[in-house]
Amino acid sequence: NANKKKFYKMIISKGEELKEKLPYDPSHPKGRNSYAHIFQQIKQEFGTSYKNISNEDLEKLKHFIDGIN
Repeated sequence: NANKKKFYKMIISKGEELKEKLPYDPSHPKGRNSYAHIFQQIKQEFGTSYKNISNEDLEKLKHFIDGIN
């Protein structure tokens, strides 16, 4: 699906941007995984993986990814 690929690329790009910028967490003494952080935030906000988000919510997903920091 073209949308899945588009959003995966957005997530990876945002993950690169956040690399080594996430606050320290004692559960992750070697550093936090910025990619996992984004996937987790999406799942928390939408209740599902980015792959399963409805077409009606794709614009909301785009804005949500842009706003993660």
